[in-house]
Amino acid sequence: MGGESTTRTAPRSGDTGPVGSRTGQRLSGLAVALGLVLFLGGFAWGAVVYRPYTVPTGSMTPTIDAGDRVLAQRVDGGEIRRGDVVVFSDKTWVTNAPVVKRVVAVGGDTVACCSKGKLTVNGKQIDEPYLPEGSAAEITGFPTVTVPEGRLFLLGDERAGSLDSSTHLTDAANGTVARSAVTARVDAVVWPMNGMLGRPTGFEALGTLSSPGPLRTIVALIVVGAVLVLGGGAYGPVAKLLGGRSRSRTRTEPAGAR
Repeated sequence: MGGESTTRTAPRSGDTGPVGSRTGQRLSGLAVALGLVLFLGGFAWGAVVYRPYTVPTGSMTPTIDAGDRVLAQRVDGGEIRRGDVVVFSDKTWVTNAPVVKRVVAVGGDTVACCSKGKLTVNGKQIDEPYLPEGSAAEITGFPTVTVPEGRLFLLGDERAGSLDSSTHLTDAANGTVARSAVTARVDAVVWPMNGMLGRPTGFEALGTLSSPGPLRTIVALIVVGAVLVLGGGAYGPVAKLLGGRSRSRTRTEPAGAR
């Protein structure tokens, strides 16, 4: 009785089962462990270094709009430089809530407005590309102010509607704010996702600008960690799938006449 045949599974050298080799499993576990360290470590580092704020007004438009969510690096007031956008609290400004403004002058500077429509600091005209397009540096202008040591002169980017140092000139400190009142420096607008704030080059001629915080590094750690966790975790199912397909390959051999 010829014509009969049997189906036999072709043996595979090194077949290690549905979950891959031991080396693959170890590398998968290592990737997941390292990924968790990077992922959780990035979030922990960010929680220590940064604070989230929701900006309640449009005084920093167009850099930051009302309702935008920002991340601000926790810094000491002594680290603040000209051009920084800072978060501070000052009861003399008739508010207990955190305020977000831009530092345009520091202790010892002489600031005035305006020369040919531009803010001047220590006699130098300041280019301010962050102002609303077509707007002047200051709508009403203000007299020359010499900033006391240890204090800051702050303005909003939307000068027409900002309640800032220029509107508090009758205060004992000529509208300036103590460095110690600053709690953080804004690094990025995260909602909507407008990204990192640039450091304004218009102040470079007056001194060193501040350096960006570690936000990019933190985000990179979180992303790399997530990729490692997902990749390592996917190894087992992928190896099982590939192993199943491999074992399903068969070859047919004639059994011979009977």
